[in-house]
Amino acid sequence: MSTRTQGGSNYEYVTARVRSRRARLFDEDDYRKLTRMGTGEIARFMEESEYETEMNALGSRHSGVDLIEYALNRNLANNFDDLLRWADGKLYDYVARYLRKFDAWNVKTTLRGIYSDADRASVEDDFIRAGEFGEERLTRLLDAGSMEEAVEETRGTMFHGPLEVALEVYEESGELVPLENAVDRAFYGHLLDDLPEEPGRATELYIEFLRAEIDFRNLRNAFRLAYSGADIDPADYFIDGGRLFGEGDLRQLAKNPDELAARVRESPYGDDLDEALDALERAESLIGFENALDAALLEYSEQLSSRYPLSVCPVLGYVLAKEREIDNIRAIARGREAGLSEEEINEELVVL
Repeated sequence: MSTRTQGGSNYEYVTARVRSRRARLFDEDDYRKLTRMGTGEIARFMEESEYETEMNALGSRHSGVDLIEYALNRNLANNFDDLLRWADGKLYDYVARYLRKFDAWNVKTTLRGIYSDADRASVEDDFIRAGEFGEERLTRLLDAGSMEEAVEETRGTMFHGPLEVALEVYEESGELVPLENAVDRAFYGHLLDDLPEEPGRATELYIEFLRAEIDFRNLRNAFRLAYSGADIDPADYFIDGGRLFGEGDLRQLAKNPDELAARVRESPYGDDLDEALDALERAESLIGFENALDAALLEYSEQLSSRYPLSVCPVLGYVLAKEREIDNIRAIARGREAGLSEEEINEELVVL
């Protein structure tokens, strides 16, 4: 990575490529069509879309929802590999740091697999190979037969220390949450490492984008705790680095969703998120709220991308939008296979 971070960043080139990719993302009309299709029709629709290469490559070995799932994961990894291939200088460093979120995803997928006694193939199917972990480490994670072995296989990464501490809590409580939370806090906690004390404008925008995502992650955790009614200290879920909350704020606001929404409306995000906050306050379930929050974060990332078109913001915004497209298609395919109605599936989607 070090050689790629030397020299200047190529924002013009990368943001132009990203705009082209973003224009090919599925729109509301595509999702409307997909929710009316069976899984076979969805697969054929994808064969004639951005997913053609992956669908054709995997079509001889898989079918139905399995084929769609494999193609989605492979397409996601291919798209983000392209971002790293295109980027130079500090832009490469920013993108590489951000894509470590998929290392976090793969670690959590391993832990969930062990916790639920899932078979090895099912865990591997859910891996997304878009982070820094190579095949050797991913294979060792897949081979782990216990939580202790899985934590050991993260040695040498940002996740190992926090997971060792959380493992003790897991062994006492039997709850998976402390381990997953340790992974998330390690990832977000390291995003802002080793940045200059007096950053230039490019780094300032990178920091602004990440602080927004951390704020939204803290918001999600606060509302989950508010809805769950569990006797858990919200500070245990607090991720440092945002600009909206401190640990004490989260502890207090997690007890009052209305006050929490009002706090966001009065925050620097309020003007941009007014409509999304209305949807958030109308949400009657945790899923509805979380989808409204995802929509709000996407909207905010679009605002940053529009204001600063030659910066890291459009690139990271594209990563969020592409992830959301994958989640939407997966929700439609799984929903159709499970026999859900169009209305039930639409409740799972996040579309701007």
